[in-house]
Amino acid sequence: MTRLSDALINPADSPERRTEKLLSIVDVLMRQAEQTNDDRGAAYAQFQRAALLEEQVRERTMDLERALDLLNESNARLSEANRQTESARRNLAGAIETVQDGFALFDSSDVLVMFNSRFATFMPDIRAELTQGITFEHYVELVSRSRYLALTSGETADLWADRRKSRHHERHVIFNVHLINDRWIQVSEHNTSDGGTVILQTDVTDIILNEREERGRMLDDQAKMIGATLEHISQGVCIFDGNLRLAGWNKRLGHMLGIPMTRLRIGASAETLLARFGSDLPFGDRMTASRLLAWVALETPRPALSFELKRGNQAILDVLAEEMPDRGFVMSFTDITRERDALTAITRANETLEARVVERTLDLEDALSQAERANAARSRFVAAASHDLLQPLSAAKLFVASAGDGVTDPATQAVLGKAQNALLSVESILGALLDISRLESGRAAVDIAPVPLGPLLAQLTDEFLPSAQAKGIALTVVPCKAVVESDPTYLRRILQNLIGNAIRYTKTGRVLVGPRKTASGIRLEVRDTGPGIPVEEQQAIFREFHRVGGSASASVGMGLGLAIVDRACAQLGHPLDLWSHPGKGTCFSVELPRSQLRAANSFVPRAVPAGTGESLNSDSIVLLVENDEELRRAMCLLLEGRGVSVIEAASGEEALALLGELGITPDILMVDQQLGEGMDGIDTILELRAGCGPQPARLVTANRTQAVRTKAERAGIKILFKPIDPQEIDRFLATPE
Repeated sequence: MTRLSDALINPADSPERRTEKLLSIVDVLMRQAEQTNDDRGAAYAQFQRAALLEEQVRERTMDLERALDLLNESNARLSEANRQTESARRNLAGAIETVQDGFALFDSSDVLVMFNSRFATFMPDIRAELTQGITFEHYVELVSRSRYLALTSGETADLWADRRKSRHHERHVIFNVHLINDRWIQVSEHNTSDGGTVILQTDVTDIILNEREERGRMLDDQAKMIGATLEHISQGVCIFDGNLRLAGWNKRLGHMLGIPMTRLRIGASAETLLARFGSDLPFGDRMTASRLLAWVALETPRPALSFELKRGNQAILDVLAEEMPDRGFVMSFTDITRERDALTAITRANETLEARVVERTLDLEDALSQAERANAARSRFVAAASHDLLQPLSAAKLFVASAGDGVTDPATQAVLGKAQNALLSVESILGALLDISRLESGRAAVDIAPVPLGPLLAQLTDEFLPSAQAKGIALTVVPCKAVVESDPTYLRRILQNLIGNAIRYTKTGRVLVGPRKTASGIRLEVRDTGPGIPVEEQQAIFREFHRVGGSASASVGMGLGLAIVDRACAQLGHPLDLWSHPGKGTCFSVELPRSQLRAANSFVPRAVPAGTGESLNSDSIVLLVENDEELRRAMCLLLEGRGVSVIEAASGEEALALLGELGITPDILMVDQQLGEGMDGIDTILELRAGCGPQPARLVTANRTQAVRTKAERAGIKILFKPIDPQEIDRFLATPE
């Protein structure tokens, strides 16, 4: 059985042979069963075992047949794959062989896998050693020692190989290799995705030669262009190469230096040409022949050099020498004779002009002195006029007010009222003219200081509310706590004129005065619902004596208010803007800068509210100090008409002496500021208070300058400005402070 089993599982047998063996085994078993007569049961059992064995053998045979079929199919597929692989290799080899460039492939281990025949064409001497399996480093060593490789001067095979291998680590490499017989190949080296390297070699000899030829033509064209340019410029030019030999020049050079053209030749030494400098062509200041030759012989980079040459007494040449990249240098020669002659002429002209300027300056200084004297005289005249004109005007107002006391006749009261209105109109016009005169005197007329808007707007409300109510117009003034930089007097004057005009020309509706915050400060606006101003009139209204809609009349003003506003805003640097539409009203706005300082010491003119109706102190004693006899007399009549006792004096010294003689202490002090050559009004009040105590006092003056206001404020004295308003005197007597 062992031999049968071994024979049965012999893999070398064919299926037919294995079947034949099984049938022989069955036959033998059957014969043995038939020949065994002594034990039929055992024979039958053996038969059953044989049948069972036959079935198992048949199944194993079928399994072997299937395995054999699979093996045969796998062998067939492997053979087909090998055939296709070999075909692909042949196709790839044929494909790279058809490539016009040299081609080589190194794997990720830098081992040569394949290459085409053109890869060794450029260097036939390494063809025998260029085989599959050599390393990239071995390949580079072969190339570096090829006799076909043209090394540059000073370059060795080892240096070339090291530089070539150092670039092998780059992802993409493209460079040119110079071969003998002036041949060139371009080498392109690229990495593959699996870490291998592809090398392409392209013959670029024709391209290099064409580029060289084209470059040569371009250089020739450039040389011709440079030559033509040199010949057409007005300067003389000479060029020396790195060996200090003459390489080029233009004809202008020989003409300027007086050198025959035959002596200028290519290759001439620089020393030969420069030797003429200093002898035939003298140098200008700060230059010598030895210094020039030392500059030429410098081993270090030469700085630009500039000097002058003189050719006889006729020409002056400006020379500029500069180094070129090849260590040569270029020299340019410019004829500056005309410029020097012009400079000399200009110098002489300047000397003449300076003399004329000095003469004209002296004339202008004389004219300026005369103008300053005239301006000072005008200022003195304005100051005198403001005092001399306001003095009789104040007296007239006081006389008219005194004449009205106790008058009951309506006709007489009407006449006195008209006289009072006429005086008020004269006062208004005179004040406007004096304001314009002061504004024309320049920046000195204004005094910039911090001005709190709250008190100023409150005073303007008290001042204009009665007149607005009398016309049935609503006057609204928006309160504001901001502090701005301005002249307090002129700012008040600006707002007075704008608000007064708005009330004057508005028949119905309202007038709104309010501030608005801006990026740079505060914008004060005065809006009304009046008739508006036509566009063609909006520039003309700022001229003196111009009014919209009629001729000037004392009853409605002389047209000076907006002229004062315009000039005051210009002097103060406050932008003034106007918006108006006929039938829809008008809006004037003034831009004011916000103050960065506190306004504790700033001055805001105080307006006394009208119509208070307080009772007068009829038993008071008033000391009146006034040097103008007519005004003093008028004020005495007015004060005595109010039931007070008056002690009058013409000067401070007289007042002090009179009080000392009488031994009386007055209740109220009213002192004029300008009292003659002695003490002024402020000093007089201070002296009186020192002897009589802190009595209520008013400084009476027509001087509205900031200096007087500041001095009075520091002394704690309030001011009553001329021309004097009788109502202000009444309010002061009623509530003296």
